[in-house]
Amino acid sequence: MSNHKAAYELLAANLAERGIDVEAVKAELKAQHIETPSWGYANSGTRFKAFAWPGAARTTHEKLDDAAMAHKMTGVAPSVAIHIPWDKPEDGDYDAMCQYAEDQGIVIGAVNPNVFQDDEYRLGSLGNPDRGIQEQALDHILECCEIMPKVKSDSLSLWFADGTNFAGQDSLRGRKQRFEDGLRLVYDRLPAGGRMLVEYKFFEPAFYSTDIPDWGTAYAMCLKLGPRAQVLVDLGHHAQGVNIEQIVAFLLDEGRLGGFHFNNRKYADDDLIVGSVNPYELFLIYNELTGAALGEDEPARSTSRNVAYMLDQCHNIEGKITPMLLSVMNCQEAFAKSLLVPRKQLADVQAAGEVLQAHILLNEAYRTDVSPLLMQVREELGAPLDPIAAYRASGYEAKIAAERGLADASGGFQ
Repeated sequence: MSNHKAAYELLAANLAERGIDVEAVKAELKAQHIETPSWGYANSGTRFKAFAWPGAARTTHEKLDDAAMAHKMTGVAPSVAIHIPWDKPEDGDYDAMCQYAEDQGIVIGAVNPNVFQDDEYRLGSLGNPDRGIQEQALDHILECCEIMPKVKSDSLSLWFADGTNFAGQDSLRGRKQRFEDGLRLVYDRLPAGGRMLVEYKFFEPAFYSTDIPDWGTAYAMCLKLGPRAQVLVDLGHHAQGVNIEQIVAFLLDEGRLGGFHFNNRKYADDDLIVGSVNPYELFLIYNELTGAALGEDEPARSTSRNVAYMLDQCHNIEGKITPMLLSVMNCQEAFAKSLLVPRKQLADVQAAGEVLQAHILLNEAYRTDVSPLLMQVREELGAPLDPIAAYRASGYEAKIAAERGLADASGGFQ
């Protein structure tokens, strides 16, 4: 018997003693879906410098190739988000792009408009005081609505860099009203079966006010729009010390949690590998999601089953594909541990006011070494037991470095 098999059987026996249905846990892990971002496979950078990486993707086809490799290595990353115009095909043939992705064994996920890089957006996009620039931004977002059915996407992911740098620069209420008007027009043009994910950010690049600064603002706007408008939570877009898992719980209970941009940070929006700085926070977020998914309360249960789990990271100094694999693996680990929380027992001690015991039960799941379980799941999915080791041994990194060379580094994510 292999070492991982023996370790798995020992863990499975231990979990059974704790009343955990191991087969049910494995079924949930096999159904896990983490979407990777096309831009994470290309050269990118900070405000100060972009460091070119040998073999970084230069074209959308190369990004799709790399995303397919990430899925092959992990077994749970079957879709890739695209950013327009970064991923706009030269011939405009989105049907062909969609088919190419499917030929590689993956699908296109969320469509992300870009209304923050053109010079015209210096004072904002939908919030811009210039009506003509508002219309330019709106036209681009509506173009992305038209792209969605062409690539078989059901999610329009919206993030805006809009805000002001100085008090008195613009009317704060006026900017709010412009956003509401623009988002209403977009909502009305969503394709059948499509939904709008509205992201927020505490600050940056604007430093006095941000037009959608927090989850409450995004939530209020979504309520006005309708049920197909939901909030997207980016883990890096909060003030220090904010309890993100409480935000997740609230939005789940309201049926308005649409998706995540998973990443990590130490100080501000660093776009570091998810789980690299605060793995406990990632586990606590998954704990809320899993608790809702396994519970009976509606709409939290159905909402949790339809959350879009997406990575939004830019790997500047650590490579491209390997950190993507580690990100997916960290999400697998956090999800696996959340599935080991004894829900009934935890609910009982919570109801009895047994504070410390409730905390101990939660942390017992967090401290469990789930690596044998994840190896078993990967084996049953037909993925390598150790995705990173398998990727390094595959020769893919050397192959793409030789074929693609050192592309121009660009802070524009081209």
